[in-house]
Amino acid sequence: MADAKKIVRLNYCAYFADMDDKLFDTTDKAAAEEAGIYDERMTYEPITYIVGSKSFFPDLDAAVAAAEIGKETEVTIPCEKAAGARNPKLIETHPIKEFYKQEINPYPGMPVSLGNKTGIVMSVGAGRVKVDFNNHLAGHDLHYKFTVTEEISDNNEKAKAVINAAFESAEGFEFAFADDKVVITESERCKFDQNWMIAKYKVVSDVREIFGVQRVEFVQVWDNTPKE
Repeated sequence: MADAKKIVRLNYCAYFADMDDKLFDTTDKAAAEEAGIYDERMTYEPITYIVGSKSFFPDLDAAVAAAEIGKETEVTIPCEKAAGARNPKLIETHPIKEFYKQEINPYPGMPVSLGNKTGIVMSVGAGRVKVDFNNHLAGHDLHYKFTVTEEISDNNEKAKAVINAAFESAEGFEFAFADDKVVITESERCKFDQNWMIAKYKVVSDVREIFGVQRVEFVQVWDNTPKE
C-alpha cells in the first residue's frame, strides 16, 4: 500500500472563545448536560478521525497530528482560520408562505432548509421570515480541548472504524487487504438499508485516505445455504 494516513480516536470539547468559552459541541455527556446542550439523539463517545482528511480546521488537524496519546491538548483558532467572518449577504428575508408550503411554522432559532441551503431563523413578523444562512461558527474564535485516546494500527480495526463512522455499525462486514486495494464484504443489513448507498461514498473516500489505495471493491453475498 502507498503511504497511509493515521487514524485516531479522540474526545473533545469545543467552545466559542469570544463568548467566555461557551461550549457548543462535545463528546462528553456530562459536559453537554452541564452546558445545557445535551441531545438524547447523540451518542457521546470518542470520535474517529483521519489525520489530514481536512474534516477539521487546519490548525486543529495539526494539533491532533502532534498530540500525545492520553494527554489533554488545547488549541485556539482565530475566526479567520476557522469558519471565517459572517457574511451579511447570507442573511435573507423570505415570505412566510414559502415555509407554510413545506408545512413549517417558523420560529426564532429554528433550523430550516430552503432550496439547497440550510440556515437558522432569526426573526418572524409581518408575513416575512429572516434567515441566517451563515455557518453557525462564522464570526467566532474557537477554543478546543481534546484528548487523543488511541491511534488505531490494526487494519481490520481501521476498516471497522470507517464503517462505524459512516454507517453506525460494522457488524457483519468483512475486509481483505492488498497492496493496491481493499475488498469489503457487505453485511446482510446493506441489502435492505437505503442509508448504505449514501454511506458507501464516504466509506470509499475514507478507505482511500487511510490505506493509501485507489481501488476499493465491494462484495455482496447472497447465500441460500441452510444453516445448522
